[in-house]
Amino acid sequence: MEIAAVVILLLFTSFLTVGVVATVRTVRAVKRGVERTGVQARRMVEDTTLRARSIAQPGPAGRLAELRLSLRTSIVSTREALESEAASDPSLSEAMGLLTRLRSHAQQLDAELRLLEREPDRERLTARLPELEERTRRITHSADSLRWAAQDRARQFADDDLAALGRDIDVEAGALRHWTQAAPAPAPAAAPAPESKRLA
Repeated sequence: MEIAAVVILLLFTSFLTVGVVATVRTVRAVKRGVERTGVQARRMVEDTTLRARSIAQPGPAGRLAELRLSLRTSIVSTREALESEAASDPSLSEAMGLLTRLRSHAQQLDAELRLLEREPDRERLTARLPELEERTRRITHSADSLRWAAQDRARQFADDDLAALGRDIDVEAGALRHWTQAAPAPAPAAAPAPESKRLA
């Protein structure tokens, strides 16, 4: 009787532990999903706001919104492109490291641009614009170069794989049609000599 009670207690404890672990994992997964959705929604709202500002606000203020939008779009597009290819191409890990460093520069510039949106001195803002535009151009050009290189690499791998697959299929198709490569037909037998020559 005591053994049965111990077994029941152990089973109950095991089920309880499994239930707690499953609950914790589920809560964490839901929390990550909510955070990811929140980040995406916040990014969409900010991008929409920047687009509206770049159109509605003429002059330096609108240009600042354009620069921020350009910066964010380039960095996010490159990150998504590299992350989608990194699972199948481990050699992109170095590119991901470079993008992480580039992102820190982009975040620093974005924070500076955000502060300048509230700058009341328009003359100072106008004087700073060329330097801000140049920094934005350098960062977006670097991000675009990484993204385009990753896309070219993926396309080249796909082309090479497709070419190799085509060669393999041609070989297999030839092997499946083995009957078309039958041995050549035997030469016809020589005709018998005419009767007159045989009698001579």
